Amino acid sequence: MLFRLALAAFLLVAAPALAGPTATIASPDKVLSVEVTTDNDGRPSYTVARLGKPLIAPSRLGFILVDAPKLERNLVLAGEATRSFDETWEQPYGERRFIRNRYNELRVTLAEKNGLQRRFDVVFRVYDDGVGFRYEFPDQTHLKEVKIGEELTEFSLAEPATVWWIPAFEWNREEYLYHRTPVEEVGDAQTPMTVRTDNGLHIAFHEAALVDYSGMNLTRVEGRRFKANLTPGIGGPKVIRTAPFPTPWRTMQIADTAGGLVESNLVLNLNEPNALGDVSWIKPMKYVGVWWEMHLDKKTWASGEKHGATTENAIKHIDFAAKHGLGGVLVEGWNLGWDGDWFGNGQDFDFTKPYPDFDLKKVTDYARSKGVSLIGHNETSGNAAHYETQMGAAFDLYHSLGMSAVKTGYVADAGQAKVLGTDGQIHYAWHEGQDMARHHLKVVTEAAKRQVAINAHEPIKDTGLRRTYPNWISREGARGMEFSAWGQPGNPPEHEANLIFTRMLAGPMDYTPGIFGMKTKAPDGVATTWAKQLALYVTLYSPIQMAADLLENYEANPKPFKFIEDVPVDWSESHVLNGEIGDYVTIVRKDRKSDDWYLGAISDEEGRVLTAPLGFLEPGRRYKAQIYRDGDKADWKTAPQDIVIEEREVTSSDVLTLRLAPGGGQAIRFMAASKGKPRQ
Repeated sequence: MLFRLALAAFLLVAAPALAGPTATIASPDKVLSVEVTTDNDGRPSYTVARLGKPLIAPSRLGFILVDAPKLERNLVLAGEATRSFDETWEQPYGERRFIRNRYNELRVTLAEKNGLQRRFDVVFRVYDDGVGFRYEFPDQTHLKEVKIGEELTEFSLAEPATVWWIPAFEWNREEYLYHRTPVEEVGDAQTPMTVRTDNGLHIAFHEAALVDYSGMNLTRVEGRRFKANLTPGIGGPKVIRTAPFPTPWRTMQIADTAGGLVESNLVLNLNEPNALGDVSWIKPMKYVGVWWEMHLDKKTWASGEKHGATTENAIKHIDFAAKHGLGGVLVEGWNLGWDGDWFGNGQDFDFTKPYPDFDLKKVTDYARSKGVSLIGHNETSGNAAHYETQMGAAFDLYHSLGMSAVKTGYVADAGQAKVLGTDGQIHYAWHEGQDMARHHLKVVTEAAKRQVAINAHEPIKDTGLRRTYPNWISREGARGMEFSAWGQPGNPPEHEANLIFTRMLAGPMDYTPGIFGMKTKAPDGVATTWAKQLALYVTLYSPIQMAADLLENYEANPKPFKFIEDVPVDWSESHVLNGEIGDYVTIVRKDRKSDDWYLGAISDEEGRVLTAPLGFLEPGRRYKAQIYRDGDKADWKTAPQDIVIEEREVTSSDVLTLRLAPGGGQAIRFMAASKGKPRQ
């Protein structure tokens, strides 16, 4: 539930008809500053400085329009207004319960000097840890329907830098390994794109509140200068909107350390508050399912003797979930449409009719009797148009059966999703184009009407919309664990340490950790130790987390599985103790429902020793630390299963030494004990 602890303080500044040549704003504590100006030809640009030093060099603003003159030059600063804002709001679930939203805002009106005298606003919100800005088109006579061909927004780095990025406009959507290159070697990049300058400053470029607009990519045009490159639409324009409307926010999270990026709330804060009202029906949970069986080729999505989604198999998973206190069971392949070329025949899926060997009502009734929820699965093969004809009836059915969450899927090559155009015809579309942005929001809002949460795979990128629509609980949007089952190559040991500082700056990821069976069809199998698999439940945030392995692997290893049973998925606090992009990270989180804390530390292919000061624990209180660490011989290549489980007593004054094996990790539960005099 949203509530405000502090009221906004507004300061509106009346501007003359023609403002001065520049407009400036600084963050509340004067850490960051933004300046907007126009050159002699009336081209607008902005700069960002941090503690007085240039961070973003002059970077263009504006648009190339379709069937209209461009908004790029002949512009003046026609007005400006500033305000300050400070609130604290509560997440219904999340990495932290309370979030402060404190910024100074500058609104600049840019207007054509003559001719059509069209105008638009650029709104900057400047936080101490980042900057967000967007364009707002007002209602006006000469710009009613806005057809955007290109957005001219630029981000020009003032310093040399190293960049972590994945390519845009490639066939496999977001499912690529991250490149680490000098800035001059970046091509077309998806966002979030993370940068570390040669002076050690960290910047993540992304966007917030992607609503009825095309997703932004970044194209390096020369040197260290990047330009926004909008995802194509289904026609000529990349975006078609009717004024008045705002664009998404263009965001820059800025921090001294990599961990500072993870702790930033900028993207969430730039989204609108909860629009759904009471969302107490949303239940963060851990779940099991038949998913990994399919990826190991032990079961199939399609019908036949290896069919995974049978009543018998579902009940087996429900019994396991109930026994171990897990809230959900995901059963993929339950509904008609998987036989034959499901990848190309998304129109054959039926989202309400099960295969004959899957009794949907019997399974959901049994799950409910055990205190477990069946998680629905709606694979669309990217055919959004077909899904929209059935999803309302499907959500009605799921709600009537007590199914509170659905995993959606959009498996299709980039540019091969299918949407219904305004001409009534089916068109091919990009996964992050304007039509798919509309589609995903339609799915989420229709699901919310039936109290169903959505976990989207092969999705549109996360831009913080879970603040506005909290039932959009998680998504994939990167290389998940399945690549460790069959990928060529699979996920390397550095992969998760990359995700935390790149993709996951956008929001939660349903990565599906918890694998104990390390040998797969991927060349290196699952390239982690067991201890790292446990640590991923803390380091990779999602309010819905899968215990992804085969049930028999958990039944054979109850001691390490105990951590998966215990670890929460909903937190009141989260802190990054240390970390470097692609190398290692240590994150601690406090359980929202108790005084217990959890620590996760992971490493790349290098073994390393980290320190973990326990100052986050409550002073004067003793804690039992249940430690799951790499054994002395642990190594992701040779001995991934070498794990040591031990206990010790600790207090907030202790400093732990974390020894991580190559590809290793460590997971710790700190169980709060009595208050009193600390041990000597």
